[in-house]
Amino acid sequence: MISDLYGGIILEAAANLPPASRLDSPDASATRVSRVCGSSLTLDLMVEDGVVTDFGLDSKACALGQAAASLTAENLIGATVGELYRLRDVMVAMLKDNGPPPSDERWQRLAALQAIQDYPQRHVSTLLIFEAIVECLNGLADGRPSSGDAR
Repeated sequence: MISDLYGGIILEAAANLPPASRLDSPDASATRVSRVCGSSLTLDLMVEDGVVTDFGLDSKACALGQAAASLTAENLIGATVGELYRLRDVMVAMLKDNGPPPSDERWQRLAALQAIQDYPQRHVSTLLIFEAIVECLNGLADGRPSSGDAR
């Protein structure tokens, strides 16, 4: 039952999302919006020598999107660019292809989101933070940050 999703770690994480904040001069920014539910998330990143040193986050998402953003924000500082690309791939595979949750100790709490795999209509909002991260990283690689809509 979908009401089972809104308890435990997911509800706790959604309630503990850091207050909205934006960086004054980020290295990259991305805004992702779910066309399905209207959830939106804006992420600012500072990256030095391939490691996230700071971030700003403004999330106006459903509880699942808020939970994913909160659980990710817990360990975003100190994460490497390569690690974050892999994390997005693992999260997409976990939700869409019944893949395993992240095995890296830093990201183990994201396993709580595995229950969402049975609700495809909730995948987009849950993945907003991961898509915003990758969009920021791609912008850094291209020398230009960008924004977009999730589908």
